[in-house]
Amino acid sequence: MTEIPFSFKHIEKEYESYIGRNINVRYFVKVMVERKFLPPITQDADVWVQLFGQPPAQNEAIKMEVGIEECLHIEFEYERRAYHLKDTIIGNIHFLLVRIKIKYMELAVIRREISGEGVAAITENEKGQNNNPGNSSNSIFTETQTLVKYEIMDGCPFAKDIIPVRLCLQGIPSDLTPTYTSVNNRFSVRYYLNLVLVDEEDRRYFKQQEIILWRKELGG
Repeated sequence: MTEIPFSFKHIEKEYESYIGRNINVRYFVKVMVERKFLPPITQDADVWVQLFGQPPAQNEAIKMEVGIEECLHIEFEYERRAYHLKDTIIGNIHFLLVRIKIKYMELAVIRREISGEGVAAITENEKGQNNNPGNSSNSIFTETQTLVKYEIMDGCPFAKDIIPVRLCLQGIPSDLTPTYTSVNNRFSVRYYLNLVLVDEEDRRYFKQQEIILWRKELGG
């Protein structure tokens, strides 16, 4: 066995490694052994790249009121909008008006991967919309994945009830990544909290809220 030392000192690694549904970002070392009169032997090995992130300068709380006129009115608040990958999401769900029979309430973390040419323009167009990206071009592909889902309430609440929320991101059994925005104008990865209420007739009422994820330390 022959060991040949090497380093990446002068190679810029601008983006993180990423394995998605429709797009991958790979760094790899490729070794080629030339042989006389025979085809060369080649072998490559992946190198996984992670980059430190920075918390946003502004990290305001999320507060929103949603509901159905004369039937349901709730207010939800989360402590912050941005979280590092091992952080804990803390919040409360306030029931202000309840006139429908609710069976249970779920909270899910959703990952949305948007890929294709012109992703930067798609991302800008979505900022004024209702967190519902669509395929405005045939070259844009959107994949949505539910990473984890928890039932946080069982049974019908009363008005003025408060349901606490505590969700540990470190416990999500998937490869959580930071939020990526228009990477090389080819893809974006965004994360959402999806709050779902289900009534006794199995009708579902939901509200999504985008959160920003960033990498505080390598490996998580």
